[in-house]
Amino acid sequence: MNKEVEKKLLQEIAKLQKEMRELKGEDSSIPIYSFSKIKNSDLKNIVDIKLNINESKFDYIFNNDIIISDETTLFLETLIAKIKPLIKYYREEDLKIHFLAHLFGKINFTSYKNRFRDFYNAKLVYKNDKFILQGEADFMLASGLVDSEKPYFFIQEFKKEQSNSYPEPQLLAELISAVELNNESVMEGAYIVGAIWNFVILEKVGKDSYEYYVSYNFDSTKIDDLKNIYKNLVFIKNKIIKKIQNTSKE
Repeated sequence: MNKEVEKKLLQEIAKLQKEMRELKGEDSSIPIYSFSKIKNSDLKNIVDIKLNINESKFDYIFNNDIIISDETTLFLETLIAKIKPLIKYYREEDLKIHFLAHLFGKINFTSYKNRFRDFYNAKLVYKNDKFILQGEADFMLASGLVDSEKPYFFIQEFKKEQSNSYPEPQLLAELISAVELNNESVMEGAYIVGAIWNFVILEKVGKDSYEYYVSYNFDSTKIDDLKNIYKNLVFIKNKIIKKIQNTSKE
């Protein structure tokens, strides 16, 4: 082996070793932030992000024309009766099994025709020249059937067993990642703390610059609020499917 070939081989090995260290979060010159551990202070250190107060921003979601049948209303009332006494004590897995699984199953996010479904603990990575955001999204609506492909909507849950797990910065980090990976300017999501839901809209306003909006509270133990949560999620599902269909025609 001549010296030139040997030199190139060693460079390739060093490059691969560096990439492996970065994936593991070791010895990297670029800071790596995990969705599950990121804080508001971390986000503000790496991007320009500001809360904007404007409740009308959610009108296109909340003022939807989804109609709930009597059968669905009865289903939601029964679900509330089951979870209301204990929901404030639920840990993450309790909330998923006893409440979210039933609600999401009723909505049925899966569309084989449009190659779209809900994913759980799905891996997501966004990297630029300044930082890396990575981890597993609690809930993600995305194109793809076996593996998630293009992310469209996220729900982040509060984890009682983790002290630094308030869901807002985690959700915002996921939304930023999706906006950049999709090369889009707007991304929607929601986060859950016990029975309370808040919907979130993130907008990209410049390079590494974002504004976000947080909705008023929805209490999922109140039937009118739970019906609205249900309708909002159905609206978002339909909106994403329509977007996928329009993209496939291009």
